[in-house]
Amino acid sequence: MFDAVAPAPTFDQIYPEQGEIGGDEWLDRFGVALTGRVQRAMRSRPERINSILGRVALVADACQGLDATALREAARELKRALRRDGLRDHLVARAFALVRETAERMLGMRHFDVQLIGGWVLINGMVAEMHTGEGKTLTATLPACTAALAGIPVHVITVNDYLVERDCELMRPIYETLGLTVAAATAEMDHQARQRAYQADVVYCTNKTVVFDYLRDRILLGASSSSLHLKLEKLYGADARIRRLLLRGLNFAIVDEADSVLADEARTPLIISAEVSSGDEALVARQALDLAQQLVAGDDFLVIRAERRVALTEAGHRRVVDLCQALGGVWAGAMRREELVTQGLSALHLFVRDEHYLVRDGKIQVVDEFTGRVMADRSWGQGLHQLIETKEGCELTSRKEPLARISYQRFFRRYLHLSGMTGTAKEVAGELGAVYGLAVVPVPTHRPSKRIYVPDRIFETEDEKWHCVADRVAELNARGVPILLGTRSVAASEVASRLLTERGLAHQVLNAKQDGEEAAIVAEAGEPGRITIATNMAGRGTDIKLGSGVEELGGLHVILSERHEAGRIDRQLGGRCARQGDPGHFEAILSLQDPLVLPFTGGVLEWLLRRFVRRGGPRAEAAKKRFIDFAQWRTEWTQSGIRRKLLKSDKQQGDILSFSGRPE
Repeated sequence: MFDAVAPAPTFDQIYPEQGEIGGDEWLDRFGVALTGRVQRAMRSRPERINSILGRVALVADACQGLDATALREAARELKRALRRDGLRDHLVARAFALVRETAERMLGMRHFDVQLIGGWVLINGMVAEMHTGEGKTLTATLPACTAALAGIPVHVITVNDYLVERDCELMRPIYETLGLTVAAATAEMDHQARQRAYQADVVYCTNKTVVFDYLRDRILLGASSSSLHLKLEKLYGADARIRRLLLRGLNFAIVDEADSVLADEARTPLIISAEVSSGDEALVARQALDLAQQLVAGDDFLVIRAERRVALTEAGHRRVVDLCQALGGVWAGAMRREELVTQGLSALHLFVRDEHYLVRDGKIQVVDEFTGRVMADRSWGQGLHQLIETKEGCELTSRKEPLARISYQRFFRRYLHLSGMTGTAKEVAGELGAVYGLAVVPVPTHRPSKRIYVPDRIFETEDEKWHCVADRVAELNARGVPILLGTRSVAASEVASRLLTERGLAHQVLNAKQDGEEAAIVAEAGEPGRITIATNMAGRGTDIKLGSGVEELGGLHVILSERHEAGRIDRQLGGRCARQGDPGHFEAILSLQDPLVLPFTGGVLEWLLRRFVRRGGPRAEAAKKRFIDFAQWRTEWTQSGIRRKLLKSDKQQGDILSFSGRPE
């Protein structure tokens, strides 16, 4: 079931990984894309996808009649067959039936038919688009166990260490009953502990942990990473590099929340750095901010919010030269001074406290804009982090010099077998196909959805919006309806919290400042009268159970207070309600002053919008909705462009480093 036309893996069987996909010429890229599209179309045919149900049904009765001893013997026999014949369809069906029977006995959880379909999609190297609440954690055990029984090391990749440890422990009885080993590899483990974890048949880990561990291996291997070198080094005993490697190669990956990992987070390369001390760093950072503060927006520089960058005007270039004449040092070089001033402008005008970063214990902590989580180990490069520290009056950390880097796109394309699952993939289906060769296959829900979508309400100002939000929450709370109020940033969640406090409405706040309490808060969000304010992290991966009597009240009511940069994230928030056939409501209360819209104000489109708004009526409401939809679509398109440029530059940099003999 592995792709027959894919490039041969490198390092033979010692450290298997995929070679680069395609060349740089457009004809090479077109050929790879066309071949991959044909293969994906063949694999994703509905009749082929649904065939797994009949295949499993044929062997299901035999599995149900096995006692515990016979079940283990059946697993051993299947392991031998899979290792001898590979992932043949009839053997995969036997494995799925065996895993389902084991899950029911050990956990009391029997895979639904739709989960069998999801597992079949994954084992065939595609993305299963399974609605929120359809049991992706259990679904992943089907392909993970099957591949592991076939002797293929498996990485189950998710978005945070909490889910890594939770899912590993929850599913452990299934793996161990089938004679497989399973482990969690987390960021806080030391080198030896992670090395032991990666020896397991199935390893649960986050995307960042596995990428950084891969880069550490690449640094260790250096330019001399051929199979022959590694085999000869075995003679060195404990000093051999192969004994110090973390991973066993990139064999089989199942990526949970695939849209977030493979698309949203793919804008930023992963970099391993070493600290570089500089005696005048604090002075230079202060000077850069002082110079940036003397420049006038519109005259000396432009803030291009849609592209998240600032640009000096011609007048700005001249102004910087004049301001730097008396400074000397690093300010004497034209390129260096303009880079520093531009970074200073970015720190002042593009990065907002409690939205892009938090200040905790005198330190700057980066907030992931797509998940709302604090990334404690992440920092901005090219001196930007130090400029923001100076801006906030924090103690400066040392600048870092990159030792190795890779983008998510290049990393995940190196897996011999890549698959994924998420609730929201259709919007990025084209990108997943073009970049990773992944087809997106919608998987039906186990029960029909009862989610009710309330029409959007869009106000002209933020003040009007927030007062409407508070009124709506108070109205629903008076009836005992549980409410999940979604916000885009930490700052917005605190605005909402203040308004509800003023009205005497008790509530819980779930944002990047309280990430340790996430699961407990979200799990209780379905209780009667509960009000939960959440940034877009919104407890992905944690079920919200409806409390007693809530179903009669219409279920959990989700309110979206502003749209996100990707419509998929809005859909994920809506997916927090009406899971597995439960009732639920979803509505959006927005404004034309929301951060997503601001980069597109001031142009012809806004002028036309204002004309419609002044006339009032249904056409005005439709115009406001179309304007916000356009802003979101344009932002998604820009972010996709950033990812394409990153992949191209990462490939070019990789070629240069490869030519020079350096890793990555």
